[in-house]
Amino acid sequence: MANRQQSSSGYSSTVTPPKLDTKFGAPSLPSPSSSSPSRPRFPPPPVIQPNQIPSPSIKTPNLPSPANGIRAGSPVPHMSTPPGPPVFSSPLQPAAVPFRTSPATPQPIAYSSSSSLPTSSPPPHFSNGSVELHHQKSDATDELTHAAEYPNVLFSAHKVLKQKKLANVPSLGFGALVSPGRDVSLGPQIIQRDPHRCQNCGAYANLYCNILLGSGQWQCVICRNLNGSEGEYIAPSKEELRNLPELSSPLVDYVQTSNKRPGFIPISESRVSAPIVLVIDECLDEQHLQHLQSSLHAFVDSLPPTTRLGIVLYGRTVSVYDFSEESMASADVLPGDKSPSDEALRALIYGTGIYLAYKLNLPEASRDRCLGTAVEVALAVIQGPSAEMSRGVVKRPGGNSRIIVCAGGPNTYGPGSVPHSLGHPNYPHLEKTAIKWMETLGREAQRRSTVVDILCAGTCPVRVPVLHPLAKSAGGVLIVHDDFGEAFGVNLQRASTRAAGSNGLLEIRCSDNIFVSQVVGPGEEAHIESHESFKSDSALAIQMLSVEETQSFAVSMETRGDIKSDFVYFQFAIQYSNIYQADISRVITVRLPTVDSISAYLESVQNEVAAVLIGKRTLLRAKNFSDAVDMRVTLDERIKDVASKGPLLGSILGHEDERSVLRSLFLNASFDLSLRMLAPRCLMHREGGTFEELPAYDLAMQSDAAVVLDHGTDVFIWLGAELAAQEGKSAAALAACRTLAEELSELRFPAPRILAFKEGSSQARYFVSRLIPAHKDPPYEQEARFPQLRTLTADQRTKLKSSFIHFDDPSFCEWMRNLKVLPPEPS
Repeated sequence: MANRQQSSSGYSSTVTPPKLDTKFGAPSLPSPSSSSPSRPRFPPPPVIQPNQIPSPSIKTPNLPSPANGIRAGSPVPHMSTPPGPPVFSSPLQPAAVPFRTSPATPQPIAYSSSSSLPTSSPPPHFSNGSVELHHQKSDATDELTHAAEYPNVLFSAHKVLKQKKLANVPSLGFGALVSPGRDVSLGPQIIQRDPHRCQNCGAYANLYCNILLGSGQWQCVICRNLNGSEGEYIAPSKEELRNLPELSSPLVDYVQTSNKRPGFIPISESRVSAPIVLVIDECLDEQHLQHLQSSLHAFVDSLPPTTRLGIVLYGRTVSVYDFSEESMASADVLPGDKSPSDEALRALIYGTGIYLAYKLNLPEASRDRCLGTAVEVALAVIQGPSAEMSRGVVKRPGGNSRIIVCAGGPNTYGPGSVPHSLGHPNYPHLEKTAIKWMETLGREAQRRSTVVDILCAGTCPVRVPVLHPLAKSAGGVLIVHDDFGEAFGVNLQRASTRAAGSNGLLEIRCSDNIFVSQVVGPGEEAHIESHESFKSDSALAIQMLSVEETQSFAVSMETRGDIKSDFVYFQFAIQYSNIYQADISRVITVRLPTVDSISAYLESVQNEVAAVLIGKRTLLRAKNFSDAVDMRVTLDERIKDVASKGPLLGSILGHEDERSVLRSLFLNASFDLSLRMLAPRCLMHREGGTFEELPAYDLAMQSDAAVVLDHGTDVFIWLGAELAAQEGKSAAALAACRTLAEELSELRFPAPRILAFKEGSSQARYFVSRLIPAHKDPPYEQEARFPQLRTLTADQRTKLKSSFIHFDDPSFCEWMRNLKVLPPEPS
């Protein structure tokens, strides 16, 4: 392990972990995440004055507000949430679209598989007799929720139906997107003491609790139990109580201080950083090796001087490089055909070893790669000598350690390996065994607070189904690149600098017979002993393998009976260790009003959030291509917005591995990235280097224009043929579009692929297939949905119409009408 002596600014980003499932039917692979400036994620936020309520979120200038109700702070957010669109010299012009586009740019997320989580029954209803209680939050006016607008929790509707038979209709459903690690613009309020919790159900005291001022007792909003506060809530008036953060803010962080943890010393990331070990495939062809070498040089140069870096190479053997020799390369070499023995690891850790060169003259796909053994060795290097183990607890410097595997092919040698050829007679059994071994290795890494990311590239298939469980179980990501060039290098840097919380646990509690029916996201159902501490704790507990900014959980909810109350309550408690090894309990409490009227409920539906929830539920069932085809039929029947754009269920992506990876990414993705993958964002270049935002219709394909299409995991630049013929003008437009594409994706992890191409080229199919077809619609309907057409001359309209090749495929509006449903009204 060596400390970097040369500083540089790296990127910072976050990744989303594996998926969860209570029915435990894990789908496919992991996927990317997002990024942030080089500051650490989850630092202890500044303490806010008790009377300050954090502002909800980000705002994009000159664009319509998102349907989810999030409002904005400054145009340049100081957090790692997805950035808003860049501020152009001339404002972006919003356009009429059938789907509401979000002003915030999405962030990718880390791969992982997902599943669905059925859950426990709702908490019972308790009554405490007639005591005179003071409501901490009683004004119902703007109560649509102060808390529901928090970016950490986005509900599909801001009201809840009282009648069970209406509330549980599956076609739309009710639920929330929960982002446990997402930063808040002003930071949550900090409380450095133990929380007051309900002795009956385990819920936390919050701003909606009724308080008995004379005795300081508080009534739980979840189960109605009356609890003591050890006199802390005794006050002459309820105004006095608002000086307490948990009684004034819907989101608070409880931080366990050092006097509660003997021997705990907060560690500054600038002094001691978590180690990073690169596990590098040495079985690459010369061309790939050159690209990888360049990417590794740029990566090492980007690391801050305090970074402790280890390098492990693997092929048929595992070489662990020793940085004590400055004049020559030296490494300890271990066999790759089996897991390293304790004796071999002891010899390695205490510094005995030799250097051996290794080279094979075999086709790249036929070379032996002991990836699994190499990761085992990397874990041992990070753990260090056993003398540093105290009572079975590994000493973790600076939070989660990280292993980054640079793979150019599958694991074909040693533990967790599969045969070189898919035609091997016993391949299915060997693959199943390898998957199980990789999952076990990932869980061991997670137990040691080490995240494993796998960055794949090259032309040799890496057998994603075998490698994915390793990244998933270790809370990391698996990313596939075309080569080891620029995109790979950028993602290598952003993977190393992103910070993650560890030992995460998410608990969800609901009042009034509401219960969680399914969870989709990067975690697993947890069975925790703390439930035994409370009499009637029916909270759903989810183990998070890491706590990342760009991950989210799609939570579906139902009710077991009619609701009598005027309000219902939801509480989300996230417990994790941050990068400074401080124990955090983040508590988010939301109150929503209840209604009898369906129309009142529908008016409160947040279209974008509902669409993402529906998309995740639908995609969860499409684990393979045949399932995806069946689901497209189901979507036709249900007429959901998610069906109008279909790369995840459709066939615009070439290989099933690619679709599988992106499906897993979407299932774990944050709201912003998920929305962008459903509804691409279209920006047309204008004179002077400005951009106009347009609906993502194929009518944007105008030959005298350049268009940028942001699809979350890909950003496409399309140059019209007429513009491309003008060399100087097209070069300026292309440069402006590239700058925009880089700005849109600057903080994303993984970095999206940026492709530029001309009208009529073979690559232009990537662009065309992601646009809503409208060129066959009558002119009046085109203008209603794509108003920019009104600015074109008759000659330009004629040219645009003649540029389309006729196909029998229906337009979006025709498809909707064929299903006997009216298309959505232009917005």
